[in-house]
Amino acid sequence: MRFRFPTVLTVLTIAFAVLVFQDSTARAEKAATIEKNSRTALEQLNQTSEAAKRLAEDAAAILVFPKIVKGGLIIGGQYGEGALMQADAVAGYYSTASASFGLQAGLQTFGYAIYFLKEDSLSYLDNSDGWEIGTAPNVVVVDKGAGASLTTTSGRGDIYVFFFDQKGLMAGVTIEGTKITTINPE
Repeated sequence: MRFRFPTVLTVLTIAFAVLVFQDSTARAEKAATIEKNSRTALEQLNQTSEAAKRLAEDAAAILVFPKIVKGGLIIGGQYGEGALMQADAVAGYYSTASASFGLQAGLQTFGYAIYFLKEDSLSYLDNSDGWEIGTAPNVVVVDKGAGASLTTTSGRGDIYVFFFDQKGLMAGVTIEGTKITTINPE
């Protein structure tokens, strides 16, 4: 009996990894669906966050990931697709994926929007071979408390990240990296 739990855990971990990290082009949604979902999510974020609405007016571009699925048990991962909005037009499509290892368990969905306030911060996204959150220059994650008083003059970064629409439960302490890459949906 004591050998069954590690075996079941290993099988579940491998199955989860295959589902989450299969080739992104094979899983890419249609461009129109990604655009529609991204626009809807951005509108809802702007309605619920005054800080996001103010930053949107000054942003060079906004990268919106409307739904990201995250899950894990010891080994975990997340995946989602989104659109880069620039002057109310879609300038490109991106995926976000991450892998994690540590004490963790659960499943959740959420979205996030990345506000690029300057053209040079946006060019970093285009010129890097996949962009990792945390390694980019001057990234500020805005929480609800800080967002209430945030303006473009009080902010100190070039890039702001807003998380929204969190559902489910994910708990743990992990080592994680998130990578954002360009995709070409149909």
